[in-house]
Amino acid sequence: MDKGGQVEIIGWLYQYYNIEPHDKVVNINGGPIKTNDIPAATQLFTTDWVVRYMVDNSLGRLYLEYFPDSPIKANLTYLLPGPIEKRTDSFDLSNLKVLDDAMGSGHILVYAFDLLIQMYEEQGYGKRDATDAILAHNLYGLEIDKRAYQLAYFSLMMKARQYNRRILSKLVRHNLHVFESTVDVPNEVFEKTNASKDTIDDLRTLVSTFRKAKLLGSIMHFEKRFDFHALFSAVNSLPDSTQLDLFGFQAAKNTLQSILKITQVLQTHFDVVATNPPYLNRMNGDLKKYIKKYYKAYSGDLFSVFIWKNIEMTKQDGYSAYMTPFVWMFIKTYEGLRKSILDSKQISSLIQMEYSAFEEATVPINTFVLKNNVSADSTGTYLKLSDFKGGMEVQKRYVLKAIADPSVSYLYRTKQTNFEKIPGSPIAYWPSKAVIKGFQNPSISSLGVVKSGIMVHTDFVRRWFEVDEQTIQFHGSQVTDMRGFSWFPINSGGGFQKWFGRNLKIVFLKDNGDVIKRSKTNFRLRDFKYYFKVGITWGRITSSDLSFRISPRSVLFGDAGPMLFTISEKQIYYILAFLNTKLSKLFAESLNPTLNFQVDDLKRIPVMLSKNKEINQIILKKVVNNIQLCEENETHIEVNYDYSNDKLAEIAEHQKSPTTKPLIFFEFCGKYVPIQFRGLIFYGQLSKKR
Repeated sequence: MDKGGQVEIIGWLYQYYNIEPHDKVVNINGGPIKTNDIPAATQLFTTDWVVRYMVDNSLGRLYLEYFPDSPIKANLTYLLPGPIEKRTDSFDLSNLKVLDDAMGSGHILVYAFDLLIQMYEEQGYGKRDATDAILAHNLYGLEIDKRAYQLAYFSLMMKARQYNRRILSKLVRHNLHVFESTVDVPNEVFEKTNASKDTIDDLRTLVSTFRKAKLLGSIMHFEKRFDFHALFSAVNSLPDSTQLDLFGFQAAKNTLQSILKITQVLQTHFDVVATNPPYLNRMNGDLKKYIKKYYKAYSGDLFSVFIWKNIEMTKQDGYSAYMTPFVWMFIKTYEGLRKSILDSKQISSLIQMEYSAFEEATVPINTFVLKNNVSADSTGTYLKLSDFKGGMEVQKRYVLKAIADPSVSYLYRTKQTNFEKIPGSPIAYWPSKAVIKGFQNPSISSLGVVKSGIMVHTDFVRRWFEVDEQTIQFHGSQVTDMRGFSWFPINSGGGFQKWFGRNLKIVFLKDNGDVIKRSKTNFRLRDFKYYFKVGITWGRITSSDLSFRISPRSVLFGDAGPMLFTISEKQIYYILAFLNTKLSKLFAESLNPTLNFQVDDLKRIPVMLSKNKEINQIILKKVVNNIQLCEENETHIEVNYDYSNDKLAEIAEHQKSPTTKPLIFFEFCGKYVPIQFRGLIFYGQLSKKR
């Protein structure tokens, strides 16, 4: 077992212990997470090699900037290739501070301990003295879950004992803390301090803030920097109670000391801040309100708040390291975070995992390191592991391969100024210069409007053959009143399909959607003026390549099947042709390579249309032909409402021949019916009526 293995086991055991409460919390109603459930909902263990990547490329890299020839470099297994800038300022190892402000079971701090021991030994310290110094001066940890805090303390002390067997026989100073929500402190306690009014006011402010300590944890915001010398002096002046403590002075003193220690950590600037922050977007009202007030630009998820707060807690030229979902790199929700980072920080390195690599959560993740400075020539090292299917062990293998051979095709060295040349500033580090230059062309938004469409509860959506066909308006028109029908065809995503098709769903909009409006479900019925217009649609959620297709005048557009409505309908075929090209795919992947291609992503795709009439005639002819071929193909598929009854005659004729395959049955009205009769049952005389 490697050196980190035993500590990793502690972390896995704790996560295993939390599986049942975690699953119970995250699956309950899909509603906001309660304060007491936040630890269970957000704690995910950080894989060992990711911990080493984060620490090697932050703490390890920082040390090498002072001592580039240090033999420690050979032990930094996950240090990504790239130039290391020499630092010329003085270095004092005892002043170097490392923080994990969502420390869980302490995995990051324990590995940092191993690395710090090597540094102390290189600086001439003995292991015993180094152990005491690391606990007292170098490592800091914060946590909202007391059980996790206890495990972190245990892990760190076991690591310390590895280097100093006498460590447990004496009082040990350490800097690990757990957030505890406070209750009111009696007025008599403040009066007993004999402190100034300003100092007492500051203490009252902190007590008030820490009433929500279990909710806020490390994202607490303070309006001012406190005078901790005055605050500690005031609290320490309270007498220690050795008798019956009627006013709770001793408990209040202990509480105030704990509050001050944590606040002091939160107002310290660290050389390195490394963490796997909590992932939470289902915030309760209090947390959401707090984050909107103090971290509005980063409020898409709790992890994005941590990204920004932690880099702000880092010293100038210091490092912050993270493992987070990688959606922050691309989608509009996190555009404010991206721009803030690109404007004032440096992305030192980043590893983007394969979409399903992290087995412990259904989120695609990345791990990355930021440096708290910015330079016009800032060039980071990036690994794109998207093509390597498999779990974290597979990802680890390809990371080590890239470190051993930086010429691999999935390692990129990119200036982050390139990201700002793409609309929305996605962290797209792989596009060629030609693709980046292509974004100078006019975008889709200059040629039309893109709308996300109708959103209703699934109770109001069906496949067309599940209802009485007489209630469906198959041939719609742009009208202001949809009375007379109950159901209307709607684009609702679907699998890969270019040019035309996937018209399977219908939506219940009887009486202009009055029933939906009266229901107690979430819905969105807007942009009525675009209903039943010709446009281009696509499946917003896709597990394969994007595909665009024409949407006829008879079909509405849904949340999962948004639409582009062109300013000039004459251009629609040329735009459709461009969107289905490989070039368009390159632009789309640069903007958002996740499985959720949003309306705002399509708006930003640059368009390159030919001005040559002869070429345009060829394009038009081919697009129209492709649409016709796909439309004809739809009539051969039984579940489509354009299915032709002429095919039933072919089926009947076929059944005159001896059957060589067993009959396939499907369930209908509680009975199993041969699939050969499906068309007769579902479709009737539909084609004649249409």
